[in-house]
Amino acid sequence: GVVVTDIEKSLEFYKEVVGFTEDDGFDVTGDFPKKVGLTDGTPLKIHVLTLGEDETATKLKLMQVSSSKPTRKIKQPYIHTLSGFSYLTIFVKDVDLVLSNANKKGYKAYANSPQTLPKGLPQNICLLMLKDPDGNFVEIVGPNTKALQGNSK
Repeated sequence: GVVVTDIEKSLEFYKEVVGFTEDDGFDVTGDFPKKVGLTDGTPLKIHVLTLGEDETATKLKLMQVSSSKPTRKIKQPYIHTLSGFSYLTIFVKDVDLVLSNANKKGYKAYANSPQTLPKGLPQNICLLMLKDPDGNFVEIVGPNTKALQGNSK
């Protein structure tokens, strides 16, 4: 699950940019969140997103926690500047579509991505780095964009 600071902006990013659809979410209330160490007792509303339609489709849970202890945004210029979970990898069928969606919504490709994978790895696959509204790295992996296909000829 990903804790976010603005659930509406994050839902827009993961749905309208990356292509997830929203399933039925659920609430975690009562004393359970505190008993298992999820929160300080603050209830959770979990938004469940799915990428694809089959039973093995990728699922992602998003939540915004309304606690007296505010959620901090991170500033992470590179994946190695913070320890712990550094980025989310999402495999897609159409990187051009994700890039187009990102541009329409004001999200820019990070650094000089997308780029075809390095030699020794499949040369028909590229990596697009984006940052979600909270500054988390989101690594989009899929077929080379049309521009990259043109460069490889």
